[in-house]
Amino acid sequence: MKKGNVWALLPIGVFLAIYLGLGLFFEYGLKIPMGFYNVPIIIAFLAAILVACLQNRALSFDRKLEIMGSGVGDKNIITMLLIFLTAGAFVGVVGRSSAQSVAYFMLSVIPARFAVPVLFLVACFVSTAMGTSVGTITLLTPIAVEVAQVSDFTAALCVGTVVGGAMFGDNLSFISDTTIAACNGQGCAMKDKFKGNFWIALPAALGALLVVLLLTANHGTAQISEDYSLLQIAPYVLVLIGGIAGVNVFVVLLAGIVSGAAIMLVTGQTEVTQLLAGMGEGAAGMFETSMVAVLVAAMCALIRVYGGFDALLYGIRRLFKGSRGGQLGMGLLVGAMDIATANNTVAIVMANPIAREMSADYGISPKRAACILDTFSCIFQGLIPYGAQMLVAISAASEMGCPLTAFQIMRYLFYPYLLLVSSLAAIFAVKEKK
Repeated sequence: MKKGNVWALLPIGVFLAIYLGLGLFFEYGLKIPMGFYNVPIIIAFLAAILVACLQNRALSFDRKLEIMGSGVGDKNIITMLLIFLTAGAFVGVVGRSSAQSVAYFMLSVIPARFAVPVLFLVACFVSTAMGTSVGTITLLTPIAVEVAQVSDFTAALCVGTVVGGAMFGDNLSFISDTTIAACNGQGCAMKDKFKGNFWIALPAALGALLVVLLLTANHGTAQISEDYSLLQIAPYVLVLIGGIAGVNVFVVLLAGIVSGAAIMLVTGQTEVTQLLAGMGEGAAGMFETSMVAVLVAAMCALIRVYGGFDALLYGIRRLFKGSRGGQLGMGLLVGAMDIATANNTVAIVMANPIAREMSADYGISPKRAACILDTFSCIFQGLIPYGAQMLVAISAASEMGCPLTAFQIMRYLFYPYLLLVSSLAAIFAVKEKK
């Protein structure tokens, strides 16, 4: 096996130094709230690409541009970008009112003493339907605080339950940016990844639900009563059914956009101009994620040609033996990327090229590789106290007059903890079918 050139990995180190260094300085030095998310990640990647272009003087700058262009022009990258934009347009069409309808409907038909377990189920469904954990937490945290205020459940338990449930859909949803990045990066069908990932996520979700049920047994007097529209739930259900059935993702999202637009117009929830503006805002919201995918593809193309991936794989091969060791190494790799970037999508996009090489080297199927990347990135993203999910939950709770700290909430993040256990069991106890 080639030893490669370890110095070719310098651009990744430069990116991490800029992004992680500035993030820590803003967050803990200057005490800026959500400091990590004030660092321009695109600029950090541009600096890394500049370093990559200054390396390897044996290649002309024009040749380096050709290499970057071939990396960006990969079919999987183009497909990923198109799905990102279409998924953003779908979320922009259906809006938040549809997700709130799901939450209030389920809370209205379930007995009050089961309010917290219902919050978990609602968060699981909404995040799977919307494809965003941050959006789910933004929507449901005020409801969670409201449940806590009208019951004897602690606010940290209610909010932590929502955060855990939100990570379920972030990991599984067909329109989640992590699923899109993992599947297209590894070249596997979304339905195949969903089937494999489902049997990892389901035991963890059932375990988390059981823990919440035990903690809240014989307690609670919550009674939430708000207006909701069952009709607005239809686009989400349509997308879920189409995705599970294996319908082409573009067809599924298009059907969701058309049905969502028709329902919003017929029910008078919006006007045509507002609908178009919502679609535009939803697609534009995917701009940074799309640009990150482009820049990472360009940077990694140079690193691969310079021998950086060969050096990294050589080191991993010496540490991790066999297929199971390779899978664990892949999970720890994307986890380390997530800890450094505090963004699970960026972590997957960065780990994708390396994971493809590892899959070929260790005999790991694309489906299993996509599952590992998505699952481990969501585990770490759900647990780090400076992740967007945790910060949004704290901010939303504070706006409701209920100040919480990350460490108060982390006690109740049962789903990410159990997902780690389930993932390790899938790697070491369950042999992958050939």
